[in-house]
Amino acid sequence: MEVRKLIDQLDVEKHLSCREWIYLWQNYSDADRLYAAELAVKIARTHYGKNIFVRGIVEFANYCSNDCFYCGIRRSNHKVQRYSLSNEQIKACCRSGWENGIRTFVLQSGEAGRLDLERLCNLVRELKSDFPECAVTLSLGELAFAEYQALRQAGADRYLLRHESANSGHYRKMHPEYMSLQHRLECLDMLKTLGYQTGCGIMTGSPFQTAECLADDMLFMEKFQPHMVGIGPFIPHCDTPFGQYPAGSLELTLMALSLCRIMLPEVLLPATTALGTLQQDGRILGILAGANVIMPNLTPPAVQNNYNLYNNKIHTDDGVRQFMQQLHDQLAQINYTAVVGRGDFGDKIC
Repeated sequence: MEVRKLIDQLDVEKHLSCREWIYLWQNYSDADRLYAAELAVKIARTHYGKNIFVRGIVEFANYCSNDCFYCGIRRSNHKVQRYSLSNEQIKACCRSGWENGIRTFVLQSGEAGRLDLERLCNLVRELKSDFPECAVTLSLGELAFAEYQALRQAGADRYLLRHESANSGHYRKMHPEYMSLQHRLECLDMLKTLGYQTGCGIMTGSPFQTAECLADDMLFMEKFQPHMVGIGPFIPHCDTPFGQYPAGSLELTLMALSLCRIMLPEVLLPATTALGTLQQDGRILGILAGANVIMPNLTPPAVQNNYNLYNNKIHTDDGVRQFMQQLHDQLAQINYTAVVGRGDFGDKIC
């Protein structure tokens, strides 16, 4: 087998066998990665032109009932200063994004266990009323079907739930015993059933990840057909059990982005904050590997440091306006444009 032929096969058939995926992950070269990136960019431009969608993240609470071995806000990390923003604070964050051309708000928190469902439903309704034709994306973790349903009925448009690993053995090594890969995948199915634009995703280079694990992830995503995929490198947090493991590589993450774009041509694919943490121009390199979404942080600077999922996470310290100006300038240098709009799945703004 030749890696380049496998990449071409993926482009045509949108499918590789498990054996072919394993071979690809074990044997690709830098030249193969650049070939995949060139093809991925061509595909992204076919569907979305040279437009980059912008989503503003509001990390509104860092309480978490889970104890994932890689996460800085895990329940057992008692060094974290916990916080929860009020609805008015969250709306103020969104207003700053709206005034700077952002039309999708991503409300993200730890998995708090007991959810104030009425409060969150009211918040979603208010955001949809205050910011006409905005999109609201939620990333709250595993919930019950009735909770997902209530939030959807309140107006939530999208939901991000990274599956982390579709390989059960690998998933078990990253999470405490009470957490279940099967339940997480069931949650993803619930979200799709309810009509959310649904996102899954992985960390590349996470501890114990193998070519077989990555093959299982690609096969799962091919079958699930997500609307969004979040792919970022593993970066350790010093106060976790995985704090001494090395970070995932930029090159592996870029290859994963490109292959995901080739396999899922219309997918909404962020160049993640973790990429920008790993290397200063990481998010731009993500765009040049096939990504078409960038997600600035709208969280108040006073609490951003308390939502550190990993070490040295970059923050939007200079304000949303300055970040957006810098983003426009950086994208212009590579002949891309940050567009004002919701940027829905399949939204071909060319």
